[in-house]
This record gives sequence, C-alpha cells and structure tokens, in this order.
Amino acid sequence: MLWLKAFHLIFVVCWFAGLFYLPRIFVYYAASEHPATRTQLALMARKLYRFVTPLMGLAIAFGLALIATHPDYYLHARWLWVKLAAVALLVIYHMQCGRYVRAINDASDRHSHVFYRLFNEIPVLFLVLIVILATVRPF
Repeated sequence: MLWLKAFHLIFVVCWFAGLFYLPRIFVYYAASEHPATRTQLALMARKLYRFVTPLMGLAIAFGLALIATHPDYYLHARWLWVKLAAVALLVIYHMQCGRYVRAINDASDRHSHVFYRLFNEIPVLFLVLIVILATVRPF
C-alpha cells in the first residue's frame, strides 16, 4: 500500500506541476506581441499538455488502486467523496486547458493575459483543498 501511495503522490505532484506551468505559458502567449514568440509558446503549450495528460491518468489510477486496497473504509469516508469531487473538477480544469491549447495553436484564442493570470490561480485552490482533505480528513 505504501508503494501505491508513493506513486500516487509522485504523479499528483507531476500533474500539478504541469497545471501550474501550462497556464503561465498561456499568460506569456496572451501578453506577447511577437509572432515568433507566440508560435514557440503555442508549441510549448501543446507539448506540455501532451506530457502532463498521462501523468493525470497515472495519478488517478494509483489513487483508485489505493481505494481498492481498503474499499470498506474509503468508500464510506465522506472526506474521500469530497476529494473525489474536487479531483473531478480538476480534471475538467485540465480538459479546459486542452481547449485553450487548441485555441492557441489554431491562433483563435482571444483571452487576455489578465484572464489567464486569474485562470492560473485555480489549481492552487484545488491543491489546498485536496491536501487538507487527504491529510486532515475533516469529516
């Protein structure tokens, strides 16, 4: 079980690293006025999204494997259901990042750097909530 937990945490950290950096690329893209810079940032965003998406899948897979080790406990723990809801919303956020990556690579994105600066803060809120739920288990 400790190996499952270790790999779950490793892939969660990697996934969050991508979710913190990808919207920063969006900020730089939206703030740039140079076509060559925008092209390079669009490429970086696409490559990072492709890299981080499997990390999301592995984080979720190892999390589900952890639940499977003690389903009687985990499936009755209210903190876990709140955490799973937060993870589901984070997956939606991740998918929205993918939509922005496509829009940036199609040169059809019209969001401002201010929008992306605010969008960039969302994963921090999820990280705080999920870590508190998983460690403090308040319910």
